[in-house]
Amino acid sequence: MRIIIVRHGDPDYVNDTLTERGEKEAALLADIIGKYNIDRAYVSPKGRAARTAQVCLERLGMEGTTYEWLREFEARISHPDNDDKICWDWNTDVWTSEPKYYDLNTWTDTDVMKAGNAKSEYDWVIGEFDKLLEENGYARDGMYYRAVKSNHDTIAFFCHFGVEVVLLSRLLNVSPMILWHGLCAAPTAITSIYTEERKKGIVSFRINEFGATPHLMIGGMEPSKRARFVECYEDQDEGFERK
Repeated sequence: MRIIIVRHGDPDYVNDTLTERGEKEAALLADIIGKYNIDRAYVSPKGRAARTAQVCLERLGMEGTTYEWLREFEARISHPDNDDKICWDWNTDVWTSEPKYYDLNTWTDTDVMKAGNAKSEYDWVIGEFDKLLEENGYARDGMYYRAVKSNHDTIAFFCHFGVEVVLLSRLLNVSPMILWHGLCAAPTAITSIYTEERKKGIVSFRINEFGATPHLMIGGMEPSKRARFVECYEDQDEGFERK
């Protein structure tokens, strides 16, 4: 099986929809989405992701299933060094100073994460994700998956960067703090993950590509800087934006 994860287009966060640029990105994504041969699609209820999915799925002549747990990861924390409320986007020197953030089993054990109920939110999302994977033929068994019904289907998720990383964290058994701060998916970026069943019934998931934007390159668009902060400290005066 292949999993496709698509981040929503350039967002208008205030109105929870897409900007004019985001609409163009979604249209370019729709131009190539058919090449992924999607069998089933799952969609965040948030407007920016739902609109991105709508543009693509209408082109495919199919409908998606909306799940509440695919909305952006909702654990709200009080950052120790900025005014953000999301679990990611920490300054490097702050989060890396806490060893617990590197461990899948302890990253939610700090006072900051406990206050934001990060563990309960994470457990809910990955629990629902595992249920869906089992419906699609792959059941969680400890640190790997068992093939209940091996298949070559492609399932697609239209969602958000924060929750995308939570899903990858589950598949790879890695703390999401490492992935949130080490990966960068631009709006409408595509991530592809395949099952690997080298031993009958024993399955792992492997990322084939992360954050791919061929549709933007083909359409003559640069990936949006919404995905990252600043390349050099001095760039802060040149219009780089957070998120």
